[in-house]
Amino acid sequence: MTYYFSRRLETSFGDALDRVGQALKRGGFGIISEIDVRETLKAKLGVDYHPYRILGACNPRMAFEALQAENKIGTMLPCNVIVQKLADGGVEVAAIDPVASMRAVDNPALAKVAETVRAQLRAVIDSL
Repeated sequence: MTYYFSRRLETSFGDALDRVGQALKRGGFGIISEIDVRETLKAKLGVDYHPYRILGACNPRMAFEALQAENKIGTMLPCNVIVQKLADGGVEVAAIDPVASMRAVDNPALAKVAETVRAQLRAVIDSL
């Protein structure tokens, strides 16, 4: 099992970011954090890197259910979605598979929440 699922888009990086944001919103997620990896690496290390953003996506209802099932699960939230420019000009969008990431926690109630979130995130990625 892989730890993510992804989709390739033939569009600009900016357009991909917009499309991902809109798709997450339609899917019940909000973006609660955004890390510009390219900018951070340039500022902190002086290195050039391709456009790469990490979006912290959260579905509040699902996060609440997860926290009720396992009060330390906040260490694994939010669900990360990346948008990165590929060398050949395409853009890849990838999302964490919550089922894979939550396997480390032996809690059947949490596993059920993770399966629901997986289906929701997969639907978002598939809709792009």
